[in-house]
Amino acid sequence: MKKTESNKKQLLFGKRNYQFLFLSLGFICVGFFLMSGGGSPDPKNIFNPEIFSFRRIRVAPTLVLIGFGIAAYSILIPSKK
Repeated sequence: MKKTESNKKQLLFGKRNYQFLFLSLGFICVGFFLMSGGGSPDPKNIFNPEIFSFRRIRVAPTLVLIGFGIAAYSILIPSKK
């Protein structure tokens, strides 16, 4: 006997779940990109106050947390199968 229908591979989540997951990865990557930089060529002698900018302290971590929230949402929503 041949089992053709039971041998088909199915993805764990639906298309909508993966779309939300990739959206969350985009938010997380943008957040970490905004957090980067602000270094100093000589950190012992020269202080760069740019490390405490609004973008690095408020905006970037907020984007990362939103990305993690979207990732959790993408796992929890039911797939349309």
